[in-house]
Amino acid sequence: MAQPDTATTTTVLSQQTLADSVECAKLAARAAAENKGQDILVLDLSKQTSIFDCFVIATGTSRRQLQAIAEEIHRVFKARGESRLSVAGYDESRWIALDYGSVVIHLFDEECRKFYDLEGLWADSTRIDLTETLRDLNAKASF
Repeated sequence: MAQPDTATTTTVLSQQTLADSVECAKLAARAAAENKGQDILVLDLSKQTSIFDCFVIATGTSRRQLQAIAEEIHRVFKARGESRLSVAGYDESRWIALDYGSVVIHLFDEECRKFYDLEGLWADSTRIDLTETLRDLNAKASF
């Protein structure tokens, strides 16, 4: 019996890992939308870096809203069995970063989002279409 090709096995595993990361990112995007997050964007960065697969970027209008979005994303990920590696910016809540390993979520107030311009910094990444994910919500997503 022939042994599986190591390169093929690695490619299949990498594709499955990326699919899992994209699914988690979509869950985070939906949680942000359900909490009135705006300009929601998911970037596939798997071709640009090996550190993580996806960024989720969303804008909130207040400290309280950004914290609520962060807490809801954490609840959804925890229910899925995902562990948060770190959180930064929660107390100040102008830019909250939630690190789940393969997915990093960035929640900004409008001013910080414009200033740091992560979507411009990572402009060569692939944007994930959230049309189906957010179809039943009245959320403003960026594509």
